[in-house]
Amino acid sequence: MRIGRVIGNIVSTCKHEKLIGAKLLLIQPITPEAKPSGNLVVAVDAVQAGVGDTVLLVLEGRAAISALGRAGAPVDAAVLGVVDQIDSSPVIAVR
Repeated sequence: MRIGRVIGNIVSTCKHEKLIGAKLLLIQPITPEAKPSGNLVVAVDAVQAGVGDTVLLVLEGRAAISALGRAGAPVDAAVLGVVDQIDSSPVIAVR
């Protein structure tokens, strides 16, 4: 999984029958420090994310299809969660 920021919606009036009713989002992958990281991604939204949201993104087709419950859909990426907070402070284990 990766994290990203929703930067736009994609409107498609003609799409594959397995994607009818699916919301498509344009995502900019980011680092935990919120810096852009990699190329833009088109992803199917499973959580009603919106522009400006930080999201959890799966970029493997089989995992995305499985998570969306759309067997046979031509999907490479899916948004599976909206991030409320990122805490990247180190975890110290005490034994």
